[in-house]
Amino acid sequence: MEAFLLAAVYGAACLSVFLLLGIVGYVFFRGFRYLSLDFLTTVSSVLKGTAGIAGNLVNTVYITLLTLLIAVPTGVGGAIYLNEYAGPGKLRRLIEAATEILAGIPSVVFGLFGMVFFGNVLGLGYSVSNGALTLTLMVLPLIMKNTGEALRSVPDGYRKGALGMGAAKWYMIRTVLLPAAKPGILTGILLAVGRIVGESAALLFTAGSARLLPGLTGRPGTDLGVLGRKALEPGGTLAVELYLQMEKGEYGTAFGIGCVLILMALLLNLLLKLLTGREHFVRKSARQP
Repeated sequence: MEAFLLAAVYGAACLSVFLLLGIVGYVFFRGFRYLSLDFLTTVSSVLKGTAGIAGNLVNTVYITLLTLLIAVPTGVGGAIYLNEYAGPGKLRRLIEAATEILAGIPSVVFGLFGMVFFGNVLGLGYSVSNGALTLTLMVLPLIMKNTGEALRSVPDGYRKGALGMGAAKWYMIRTVLLPAAKPGILTGILLAVGRIVGESAALLFTAGSARLLPGLTGRPGTDLGVLGRKALEPGGTLAVELYLQMEKGEYGTAFGIGCVLILMALLLNLLLKLLTGREHFVRKSARQP
């Protein structure tokens, strides 16, 4: 019986790896030949006969950074409150229930809400900021949940030791608890970035599908104004553009965009490994006499 269960576990692991390699291999087989410098640095234009994703790439980075700028402080702060300050009671149960419900809502419903509330009521229309605010609602439960798990995984001895030495609670959280929970928090942020980059349904309703690059001039003062106005303009991400290309039957371009998205996911995972690996090395070095 034990041998059968062991074989089943190994089989499930091998199947997962096989499926991942199969999907990645097929996407790269179909789309790798479309990857080029022109594909990454030009904008699609019927008049010029070009097929590029530069505008979508910039929009993806812009929406991701804007979303994280709002979601990370809110999510981490909410998790700190729930785990370190809020005692058992109705308010804590209400926040946890709201977080669970938000995590289970389909993305298209978020898109409809963003279109009506952020777009019509607040007057943002189809814009990058509308998409970022909508995505903030989507990834907030993910960041809060992973941050909460990371905080709970820190031994209580860390808290008691710092408080016993006379440290204030917020000082203990800032200097002891958060650094110890950093790998788990970074994992939650990475998962949030993955959802942001891969989201299309909600952004079709909120951010639109514009492909234009911001008109940067090379002058810092002017460019800051251009980027600020960009937040109030429509902007289609890579995932939205992939959907539109598939809808038009441009499968080669769509698979090329798929290759770029996979490469972005691999780079994010590599960055996380480097950050958490460096943190582990620093801690190990600090413990050595």
